[in-house]
Amino acid sequence: MTFSKDNKDSEKKVSFSIRVNDFRRKVMYGLTKNIGKSNMKKALARKSQVEIKKILIIRPNHRLGNLLLTTPLIQELIDTFPNSQIDILVKGNLAPILYENFTNITDYIVLPRKPFKELITYAKVWLSVKFKTYDLVINAVKDSSSGKLLTGFANAKLKVFDDIDDDYELKVPDSFHIAKNPVYALRVYLSKLGYPKNERPIPLLDMKLDSNEIAAGRDILNNLVKNNAKTICIYTFATGFKCHSKEWWKAFYSQLKTSFSDYNIIEVLPIENISQIDFQATSYYSKDLREMASVIENTALFIGADCGVMHLAAATKTPVIGLFSQGKIEKYKPYGNSNVAIDTSKRSIEDCIKEVETILN
Repeated sequence: MTFSKDNKDSEKKVSFSIRVNDFRRKVMYGLTKNIGKSNMKKALARKSQVEIKKILIIRPNHRLGNLLLTTPLIQELIDTFPNSQIDILVKGNLAPILYENFTNITDYIVLPRKPFKELITYAKVWLSVKFKTYDLVINAVKDSSSGKLLTGFANAKLKVFDDIDDDYELKVPDSFHIAKNPVYALRVYLSKLGYPKNERPIPLLDMKLDSNEIAAGRDILNNLVKNNAKTICIYTFATGFKCHSKEWWKAFYSQLKTSFSDYNIIEVLPIENISQIDFQATSYYSKDLREMASVIENTALFIGADCGVMHLAAATKTPVIGLFSQGKIEKYKPYGNSNVAIDTSKRSIEDCIKEVETILN
């Protein structure tokens, strides 16, 4: 697979940023790795089950994909404690939009995206976590140092730091997935405390689109294609090394059109208004993420690289093919609903077309 000069320059910048972030994470991990080690002993010392009504989820992130990857944990908590009230600590303004139809969510505690520029606001949020009382607080990402610190700081009877050991991940391989891991961590924690063992399938990513939203998405799609044929939806953009080259996408798009000539093909555009196929397909763009998800819900298949919009598509009922050129496929792949992850560094465009055929047939 080839990459354009712009992609290579972007990849260098992203690579440097990744190295800096990796170093920061390693330092923070060293400082926080022992936080929560004595937590289980304290929980077992209670010798009685806590009635869990008030829950706090710690997910201090603002990115679309990361927030969507938290929806299985939210659904798991609702299924396990249907009468509970859930607060969620996040960054940015997307969470209330994405979680709009999760009725058990009662409050959003929002950290500023740039804490060093808003130190007072940042400190106030931390204090608010300390002053509220919860029955259960759960850190939604095991490698999040800030998540561990906030979980430790929170005022709660029970605390899940999401510290599943490596042996468990070897025994249950899909627990490595970033969306499933905190669900397994919660189940392990609760079972150790004597709560009923839960062996249900892990909840899927879910936007919980309602019937009116889906109907509106159908109308938008019909206005785009103006026929009754089924539609394949593609999203050709991604950041840094995740972005496939124009050469790859144009070759793939050409074969897609030839192999599935009886299907419409639309391209969802990013906010950057970039198309790796130079806008050859019918284009759709919206700033409304729920509308975008509703349009995708009405298509027969979504194809896109590892990015937030791929996870948005995975949070609908439409099958998804996730294209990975490199990176941690098992950690971020779309799962459920006949979803497939393809490593394009090892598999050809012809292989991708065969996967499309398998799903559509």
